[in-house]
Amino acid sequence: MTAKDGAGPQGGPFRSSVMQIEPQWIDYNGHLNMAYYNVMFDRAIDQLWLELGIGPGYMKERNGSTFTVECHVRYLREIQLGDPVQVHVWLLGGDEKRLHTFEELRHATEGWISATSENMTIHIDMTTRKTAPFPPDIRERIQTITNAHSSAPRPEGIGRSVGMPAKR
Repeated sequence: MTAKDGAGPQGGPFRSSVMQIEPQWIDYNGHLNMAYYNVMFDRAIDQLWLELGIGPGYMKERNGSTFTVECHVRYLREIQLGDPVQVHVWLLGGDEKRLHTFEELRHATEGWISATSENMTIHIDMTTRKTAPFPPDIRERIQTITNAHSSAPRPEGIGRSVGMPAKR
């Protein structure tokens, strides 16, 4: 699935396992409903979090977790039933309490991009349900993966915002 350091081949982005679109996710337009793009992105992030050591076991053993606080999704090309998909994830940055990620949902065999998602995630102490610094060992893993991902070309779309085009 991925390299041990959370980077893909040649230091590229993390690559999720290949996933399949579930029939109940197809809407009346005959394509993947917008809500399920986030399900696919979330499943991929869960896989990367396991490599960072902040998955379900981390919550149980160390009482920490992450919450997404901001998300920007762009829908670029339809995904339909039967299309295999894979999510490429860049860990763009992190500090003591936050992670900045960018994901591309791609057709797993043809490689084209269906959607992107840019997210800000915060670390939570689940006892207080407030933001808290990552433990040093986790912070070190975050930095290692961020460094590995920074050597890969930056995907198009980072930092985009929603807004009407200016009239001239």
